[in-house]
Amino acid sequence: MKKMILFLLSATLFSTACNKSAGTANAVLDERVAAGSVVAPTTAPGMFVSNGPSVSGTVKIYETNGKLSLALENFKTDNGPDLHVYLSQEMNPVNFIDLGKLKATSGNQVYDISGMPDFTKFKFALIHCQQFNHLFGSAQLIK
Repeated sequence: MKKMILFLLSATLFSTACNKSAGTANAVLDERVAAGSVVAPTTAPGMFVSNGPSVSGTVKIYETNGKLSLALENFKTDNGPDLHVYLSQEMNPVNFIDLGKLKATSGNQVYDISGMPDFTKFKFALIHCQQFNHLFGSAQLIK
């Protein structure tokens, strides 16, 4: 019985911990990619799919003068304490590139991508809570 109570307490703590409204701004951003940017030809726009917490919007990879950026468009997510944006080879972050902390829980956001990742391998954009290793949502980027 003690084990069952401990398990339920742990599960409740874990499931609510990543929903705390600490860490990510609740303001609505409206960042845009630079004029003349084109969607990177080896990728396709992806729609976010939630993994528990609510996540919605579109993700696109843009190329501007040989530099890549990831754009979250019409984006919205539940808040969490340590949300990051990843490019990942899998739907769960094992082999990934951390693009930085999520700037806001809604709106349009742009993240620089260093280098030229191979998008035949990095097929997913993820919103991930680092502190509790919890995936909020994912979007597939391949054609």
